[in-house]
Amino acid sequence: MTQGLINANPVVHAKKERIARAEDTHAADAVDSLDVFDSVRDIRDPEHPYSLEQLSVLSEESITVDKKLGRIQITFTPTVQHCSMATVIGLCLRVKLLQSFPLHFKVDINVSPGSHADEESVNKQLNDKERVAAALENPSLRQLVDECLCSSEL
Repeated sequence: MTQGLINANPVVHAKKERIARAEDTHAADAVDSLDVFDSVRDIRDPEHPYSLEQLSVLSEESITVDKKLGRIQITFTPTVQHCSMATVIGLCLRVKLLQSFPLHFKVDINVSPGSHADEESVNKQLNDKERVAAALENPSLRQLVDECLCSSEL
């Protein structure tokens, strides 16, 4: 089953307990990094049955929300430097944020500096609207993104 995986034996961490929040946390002026983290923490890794949180690909500390500028910044860390699924992970994050938060937020998604061998091109692809739109028009890629997101809604 693990044959052909880039990282066949990832380190799996325990999930953190969710923090109870007030009902209005998704109001545009109340969005914070915990809200964003809660919306994306359960996205499943494309190669493993674990969440991005469990694989430490993503943490609350890797998310910044600037309410004044209406900007959400996410920095994620692939499990290996040559992760071929880094752009898929970024697409999953972008789609989930588009589904969860007001459209006026500008979203920047990047791999952590030094965490990926092809960091510059991955970041460029994840933050180019035309490239993102084209990637999501690919039926097999869109299906993979949807599968990763679907498991986060369970």
